[in-house]
Amino acid sequence: MIPLTATSSSLTFKVRVTPRAGRTVVAGERDGALAIRLAAAPVDGAANSALISFLSDLLGVSRRQISIASGQKSRDKVVAVSGVSPDHVTARLVAILPA
Repeated sequence: MIPLTATSSSLTFKVRVTPRAGRTVVAGERDGALAIRLAAAPVDGAANSALISFLSDLLGVSRRQISIASGQKSRDKVVAVSGVSPDHVTARLVAILPA
């Protein structure tokens, strides 16, 4: 399972992104991070924007509740989700990750 870290205003977890994939999909878990293949290229923030949009759909929250806390220009990112319980995020991650 992906480890979640609770802060005073949000939950954070690690994401490993592979840009320029054929389509945007969850690729499983890699070294404690959610692995995501993004169709977008890492140009002018397109991949970061696509990641936020994909995660908002995946977690059932609005785009403004998700931000990239660190790793703006890296494949390894820390994503922050605000206004949601750890149980909600855990349930969504369990539902999408293979057993």
